[in-house]
Amino acid sequence: MTGLYDEIRIAIHSVWNRRWLALAIAWGFCLLGWLGVAMIPNSYESEARVQVQTQEFLSNKVGISANDRARNIQQLEQTLTSSTNLEKVIRGTELGQTVVSDREMAGKVEGLRAKIEVKSEQDNFFAITVKQSSPKLARDVVQKLIDVAEEDSIAGDRKETGQTLRFLEKQIQDRQVALQEAEAKRVEFETKNLGLLPGIGSVSQRLASARAEITQIDSQLVQARSALAALNSQLAGTPQSLSTPSFGGGGASASPSQVALSQALADLGAMRARGLTDNHPDVIAQKNQVANLRAQAKASPSTGGGSGSFSTPNPAYSSLQSLRAERQASATALASRKAALEGEISQLTSQQTAEPGVAAEMTRINRDYDVLKKQYDDLVAERNNVALRGDVETQTDAVQFRVINRPTLSSVPAAPNRPLLLAMVLFAGIGAGAGAAFALGHLQTSFPTAAKLERASGLPVIGSISQMLSSEAREERRRKLKLFYTGSFALVGVFALLLVAEFVQRGITA
Repeated sequence: MTGLYDEIRIAIHSVWNRRWLALAIAWGFCLLGWLGVAMIPNSYESEARVQVQTQEFLSNKVGISANDRARNIQQLEQTLTSSTNLEKVIRGTELGQTVVSDREMAGKVEGLRAKIEVKSEQDNFFAITVKQSSPKLARDVVQKLIDVAEEDSIAGDRKETGQTLRFLEKQIQDRQVALQEAEAKRVEFETKNLGLLPGIGSVSQRLASARAEITQIDSQLVQARSALAALNSQLAGTPQSLSTPSFGGGGASASPSQVALSQALADLGAMRARGLTDNHPDVIAQKNQVANLRAQAKASPSTGGGSGSFSTPNPAYSSLQSLRAERQASATALASRKAALEGEISQLTSQQTAEPGVAAEMTRINRDYDVLKKQYDDLVAERNNVALRGDVETQTDAVQFRVINRPTLSSVPAAPNRPLLLAMVLFAGIGAGAGAAFALGHLQTSFPTAAKLERASGLPVIGSISQMLSSEAREERRRKLKLFYTGSFALVGVFALLLVAEFVQRGITA
């Protein structure tokens, strides 16, 4: 510990003995350092925070998904500092006043890109930071960058939509021409092979349709013939006329039983005319009632003088005949239609066997036409969808800029930190002077203490004599110390003046 203390004393003594050298070096180092700091240009920073909002109006209807909105935001972030946008920013601010050539513009663009920082934050927030030589210019650049990005987003959407619509219109026109050619080809082929391919559709399709219709007619014909047979059996059991008793003397009248019998027979004929069979419960009950009334009519005497009978047409029989004629006509029509379809099937089968190539060609033409028609319809639907989507994105501002924090205007330079740099130069100058004095002391062959001389020579040192100064020498020493202190305080004073000048300049800039 004593050795370390001695070394510290020796170092301080060595520096103190060469204090003028240390002060001179400190002054020179500080002046050069402060000059270098003064030559560093100020860089002011302006920052703004914006939120990019995506419009969700009719998003699901026109196919604008969440991935599309995320892609739009990502593209916006990538194109925010594109060369085109930065060129617009330069021309819209003071930076473009000195640009006279494309080469200078390219250099300005690269320099501005290096001074712009875009940070993506959560919830579609962006922090835009710009560094420039003046606070007003930095703020103007940030504001212009936001304006250009917003205009570029809207114009980009319209441009992309316009290009897509032009492409779809070209494709629709091409498909329309091809569709017209296919239609003309199909009409020409059908006209040329009219005798071989009558009707609509291919031979196979028409054969399948005819066979399906024959199957349906067979079922209807069976039902019609069954109904006709049942009606014939009902007609066979229905009398053509009804016997009605008559009485002489012109004033004869039928008995109540005979009148009821006539009414019951008419009701029975009406039931059979409706298609009810003899096994129907209502028909059975009505027949029983007719039998009872017939027995009563035979047993009851006639009223009035003289008796006789005459026959009248049965209305039920007439109704059943009309219904039978109608059902016979329906069955005949179905049989005729079946015969016509069988003849058509025979003709189509013979045509298909005789000309299989014509049928195959017709099938191919129809298939090509259907494919072109589907493509044309899909393209028309896609064009309408893109047009609606473009209207939604442009007219409703699908991408909106919301400025959360407006561009700042700071009077404090973001770089350099001059007060810190000035202080660092001061301490570095003092350290450089002290270090130079200490190094020079080690280079000289002098011994500040007797112990050090004894260790260096290996001989015992009997004693040491202190320096004796006269009064004139002491006065001279005090005068030099005053000069040294004055020089030291002057160095610190220059540092303080530089700090004051820096803060005054900031106030003037603000």
